[in-house]
Amino acid sequence: MSGEGARLPRLESAGLDGWMVRLFERIEETNLAWITPLTRRCEATFGDALVDLVPSYTTLLVVFDPLRLSPEEARRRLLMLLGDLTPDAPTEGGEVRELPTWYDESVGPDLARVAEHTGLSVAAVIDCHAGTLYRVFALGFAPGFAFMGLLDERLEMPRLTTPRQRVPVNSVAIAGRQTSAYPAVTPGGWNLLGRTSARLFDRDREGFSLLAVGDQVRFVPVDRQAFEAQGGDTTPMEAKR
Repeated sequence: MSGEGARLPRLESAGLDGWMVRLFERIEETNLAWITPLTRRCEATFGDALVDLVPSYTTLLVVFDPLRLSPEEARRRLLMLLGDLTPDAPTEGGEVRELPTWYDESVGPDLARVAEHTGLSVAAVIDCHAGTLYRVFALGFAPGFAFMGLLDERLEMPRLTTPRQRVPVNSVAIAGRQTSAYPAVTPGGWNLLGRTSARLFDRDREGFSLLAVGDQVRFVPVDRQAFEAQGGDTTPMEAKR
């Protein structure tokens, strides 16, 4: 974990029942090689006292039962784990998930604006987004919502100034150097490029979420006919001004 300064990794208090382990300051694809083994070791070390682990691009939130473990003891265990932490060996690893995606301005109302902002054609935006193999770095915001990266820097876009009050389920979107697909109808401020027919969150599925941290994801362009045949919703929406 060289190059990140003497203060990293560091522990930040997250209340009486949690510690935020900050391993990095910058988002890099190699970060996951450190966060994943720390997650595994926390599961083994905290045992029944562990309530939740929430990995992100640069941090791991460790939530524990304060009735079973004091904050001081939890901190001691984390420092012990960090003392001899080593990264996973470089590997392609993780499941490769393909998300059939219909890129169209009727369901991806920000396509034209992204093209204008980036100086690319709409077709080039689609090719660029679909041409990258993404890694799932974290799940959050809503059940099944996967934060994926890293987006090609040519497509880097700020979030919307005013978020939409309602983003349709399965909308494929980008923001910053991240991409995702909305697993449910929620508010959202990301730029919408299209819609996937994949079922991202299913309470009848083991684990509920189609995607897991560490998975690799490829968005596969399909035409409207194929999208509809796969059960995709073609209901159009308006662009955000």
